[in-house]
Amino acid sequence: MTLLSVVKDVCAAVGVLVPTSVMTNIAANRTMQEMLALANEMAQRIAYDTRDWTKLRKTQTYNGDGIATAFNLPADYKRMLLTANVWRSTSALQPMRFVPDTDEWLNRRALNWADAWGEWTMLGGQMLIWPVMPVGQSCYYTYLHKNCVALKSGGFGDSFLDDGDSFALDERVFKLGMIWQWKAQKGSPYAEDMGTYGDALTSAMGRDSPAPIIIGRRASSLAVRTAYPWQVPTP
Repeated sequence: MTLLSVVKDVCAAVGVLVPTSVMTNIAANRTMQEMLALANEMAQRIAYDTRDWTKLRKTQTYNGDGIATAFNLPADYKRMLLTANVWRSTSALQPMRFVPDTDEWLNRRALNWADAWGEWTMLGGQMLIWPVMPVGQSCYYTYLHKNCVALKSGGFGDSFLDDGDSFALDERVFKLGMIWQWKAQKGSPYAEDMGTYGDALTSAMGRDSPAPIIIGRRASSLAVRTAYPWQVPTP
């Protein structure tokens, strides 16, 4: 569904005149200005605030040159995943240590202390890596990218620019989110619509990645931890 198709459905649901275009003559159309602002807000809210969507995940690799310790974040970087680690190519079992406090980072550098698997932090739009990675060594991590809109003109962006642009994730969730938020902003009853949106969002999140296998000797992924280390008895 394009932006125009979604806005038409939203307008029909909230009792607003259904438009023939969102963008055409938008400077003179207060309703479409509000619809566009709401579309951008809801798209970004769903994409960035609710889940680390698999469709928006990307992997970045930095290659060592024996000199650099600071590496620019990707141009489309939004944030790290909630469970992300930075891995050094020399260690497949233990990720690098994250140092969240800048003072601690500077103090550790001044004392020449370093974790055996390496350390990283964020500063000034860059990722800092220590110790220096020599030539042939690299590090890598997964991040959430910011471009949640498929552009009609090609490629992706972080906001709607044309009637033919579309949301990169579940469009029904996007539409239901716009409906309840529009009603809330206008002072109309919206509790039922918000509940419908919440159910649809929960369903979409559940479908976004396979469920872990519970029964067995080995966890299905690193995100699962074994509480009972033997085969679970079954009837």
